[in-house]
Amino acid sequence: MSALPIEGWLVAHPPPREALLFPLGRPTGYTVDDWLKLPQTGERIELIDGSFVVHGVPAPNHAICAKRLVRLLDDAMPDHLEVAEAVGVVVGEDGLIPDVVVADADAMFSGIQAVSFPEVVAVAEVVSPGIGNKKRDYEIKPPKYAAAGIPVFIRVELEGQGAPRVEVFHLVSGRYELATAAGAGETLHLSRPFPVSFDPALLAGRRKS
Repeated sequence: MSALPIEGWLVAHPPPREALLFPLGRPTGYTVDDWLKLPQTGERIELIDGSFVVHGVPAPNHAICAKRLVRLLDDAMPDHLEVAEAVGVVVGEDGLIPDVVVADADAMFSGIQAVSFPEVVAVAEVVSPGIGNKKRDYEIKPPKYAAAGIPVFIRVELEGQGAPRVEVFHLVSGRYELATAAGAGETLHLSRPFPVSFDPALLAGRRKS
């Protein structure tokens, strides 16, 4: 869903009295400053190519996958970094909200509304079903992360052969190149932004006792 939400959405989600949900637009589209001024409504609102894109609440399996990825990364991460879900990231003229963000710990605790490169060292997207979602996570967002200089991009696919399948891309000459990948039952070895290894199967399904 892109651009402005329908009127019914505004009725169900009234903005604070002192703030407009969407600032007045410009002929060239909305800006990062406009995005940063949006009130906190509970929805994920991204700024992509000058338009606001509103995302609903993720499906439970999507949310669980992101939570487990955060936990796996957190257990292996050095003290100068921090990891969290759904953190705003300024990416050039866009404002994106990756499912998982790894960034400098001081920046993450500073109270700023969004982080950016060079503080951000890795982002991860969990692919949701649907043509639009897949296009966003495969074609639209990765080049923007790469252009912004974010060194590592991680994509988790919860559907298809070998799912859950994790692909890890490293930034090389301004573009992402596949560094490693693994599916359920295999071991994924990450060297950047720090060493960590795990079976992607841990990201989905019932926990094993």
